[in-house]
Amino acid sequence: MQRALLAGLLSGSLGGLLGSVAVLRQLSFFSDALGHSALLGISLGVLLGVEPTLVLIPFAALFALVVAQLVERSRLPSDALLNIVYSSSLAIAVVVLRLLSARAGSLEQLLFGDILAVSWGDLAQQALLLAAVLLYLLLTRRAQILVSLDQGLAVSQGVAVGRQRLLFVVVLAVVVALSIKAVGVLLISAFVVIPACSARLISSSFGVYVPLASAIGAGCGVTGLLASAAFNLPSGPCVVIVQLVSFLLALLIRSRRLQPG
Repeated sequence: MQRALLAGLLSGSLGGLLGSVAVLRQLSFFSDALGHSALLGISLGVLLGVEPTLVLIPFAALFALVVAQLVERSRLPSDALLNIVYSSSLAIAVVVLRLLSARAGSLEQLLFGDILAVSWGDLAQQALLLAAVLLYLLLTRRAQILVSLDQGLAVSQGVAVGRQRLLFVVVLAVVVALSIKAVGVLLISAFVVIPACSARLISSSFGVYVPLASAIGAGCGVTGLLASAAFNLPSGPCVVIVQLVSFLLALLIRSRRLQPG
């Protein structure tokens, strides 16, 4: 249980941290597509007889770059294009895994995650990733704020908007790929989106918003796992339910603030 709580803390922190930027840049659906495509990367690793993680990280990064370019250059609406990408990649991955005789239980674990199966090595990997993401966001803080809030102003200030956008989606893809084991393909977007939305409702500045989103993600991760253990329920869905409760509380706080008097 100790490993699971640490995994919930780290996964929640990472999701909230990157989600805060992803939500501002309207990349919520993009994170969903990344999660679904990760299953395709795993199936590719199984097909090649290679450790799935070794295939998944470069696959996710390349997939993110290709899809980002497609979204930017296509005449189709981005949500429609992403819908095609994530639904088709999920379908192909499920078929490939079943053809390779993947057990139904292992497929369910990929879809919904199993945070209790996380090893100390996985935790070390997540801790290093969290440190790297924090360093990346701190070093590019000015660019992140400008690109997220006003791309025209960012260009006038000399920020390489295209490069910053591509770099961010690659970082997001790597985080999503390495969180699949704990969170699962179907729930990964909730870990990215819901804490960030909750924080956005009640924060007044970018400097408050980003750490608050990370803190909400971490808190929901730990609380959801404790609820899961107490009631003998699946861990991933419990965390998402706690995230939903936090979002509803944020809505309530926001509405109270907006009331006159």
